[in-house]
Amino acid sequence: MNLFDIVGPVMVGPSSSHTAGAAKIGSVARRLLGEEVAEAEILFHGSFQATGRGHGTDKALLAGLMGLHVDDPLIPLSFEIADGKGLKYHFGDIDLGDVHPNSVKLLLTGYSGKKLEVVAASIGGGRIEINEVDGLANTFSGDYPTLIIQNQDQPGLIAEIACVLAGFQINIATLQLYRTGRGGQAVTVIECDNEVPADVVEELGHEQGILKVAYLSMED
Repeated sequence: MNLFDIVGPVMVGPSSSHTAGAAKIGSVARRLLGEEVAEAEILFHGSFQATGRGHGTDKALLAGLMGLHVDDPLIPLSFEIADGKGLKYHFGDIDLGDVHPNSVKLLLTGYSGKKLEVVAASIGGGRIEINEVDGLANTFSGDYPTLIIQNQDQPGLIAEIACVLAGFQINIATLQLYRTGRGGQAVTVIECDNEVPADVVEELGHEQGILKVAYLSMED
């Protein structure tokens, strides 16, 4: 536990969960997309749906999608900034079932046409969890450089991924595995201690059995 787990983040208010957490979710989703967001559909669940707009959750999420940090004084002006950039955005409501009440689903399109779906939750004190990427369940915090690898569930593939990372002196902090069923589609989530260079991400994408690689960098 660190000091910010107790006193909360330095942020633009009014709420660490509804405002700061929302801005962080937007920022993480933008970095996972890997390019500037051209269109965004933002669907609120639970408490986000009921009280989020009064706490500026809509403005904070949009600000994060444009790369603004949680302490940026321009967060309250995010609608105007987005309109000036030509960013198309739409807010709506959704029932995501038995998930954290501060949850949101983002459907994003980048300027190249690249698409990304993210389900995430703000769990308090400015902390978040990413719970789903492109329809596949996973859980990670967004606090580390993170690889989200969609792959076939086949023997030896995790060892191959680890060997590629070790060859580039990239240390694995945590590794989580999720799968739809034995021999089916799987997701491997790897939080790393250091940044993963673009050529390593590309190399992983060419490994047999790997379908798609998304990468969350800690660098803007």
